Amino acid sequence: MYKAVFIDIDGTLRDNNKNISDKTIETIKKVTNKGILVVLCSGRPRKYTENISRKCHASKYIITSNGGNIYNYEDNKIMYVNVMNKKACEKLYKIAKEADVRFIMNVGDNRVVSKVKNFDGSEEQLKTDIKTFVDTHDVVQCTIADTNFEKIKNLKNSIENIEDVEIKNQHKSLTNKNAPKEGTIYYDVANTESCKGNAIEKMCQMLDINLEDTVAIGDDYNDVSMFKVVGHSVAMQNATDNVKEYADEITTSNEENGVATFLEKLLV
Repeated sequence: MYKAVFIDIDGTLRDNNKNISDKTIETIKKVTNKGILVVLCSGRPRKYTENISRKCHASKYIITSNGGNIYNYEDNKIMYVNVMNKKACEKLYKIAKEADVRFIMNVGDNRVVSKVKNFDGSEEQLKTDIKTFVDTHDVVQCTIADTNFEKIKNLKNSIENIEDVEIKNQHKSLTNKNAPKEGTIYYDVANTESCKGNAIEKMCQMLDINLEDTVAIGDDYNDVSMFKVVGHSVAMQNATDNVKEYADEITTSNEENGVATFLEKLLV
């Protein structure tokens, strides 16, 4: 029997309107009650991911910032953190500032941003110069974002030229010409060795779980590292073709309760 299931959030757990169906929530409850850990793995910051984990009754463990942080929110315990190179953060900030786009840093529970967009308390305005901030705070991931596709697309080479960091995830339109160029176009950037797959390995080692006894479910480029380390990998039907190539199995789409469709198999 599998001991842990690692699930991506956007495009996987949630539908295109960012909702989690009642069926999915009930199925996660049943899987959890069977003694299987359900762990959400996201590029989102800690508090955001925790709220979703609580909502769907997953485990107390979460992997956030594309693998940069492992957190036990019931015990308020940081189990692992991969702090970004400070000089790299400064260079990324300069790129974003010169292009007049949003610069976002995952710090602690939430995000510190150059331009506040969400007024729900999940974002805090950067109030000092960038060097002072990164010297006094642990940044786990940076995101460069804007609604202008061409603006963000044109920054890729500059980002890739920065040492010790790499693009961990990006809007699907930046890698798939058929994907709609709408909404927030972005690049998530973190340390080179930081990824969901490495975080899963570290977490399983801490909890004495054999990787062969784990499953990962995802839909995007940043989920491939999960697929490479777990015992069984599941791609959503809405995943891109190159992501599906790494999966052992394809479930239905995020609009068709794909997560619940797979999890139900674990209840037989």
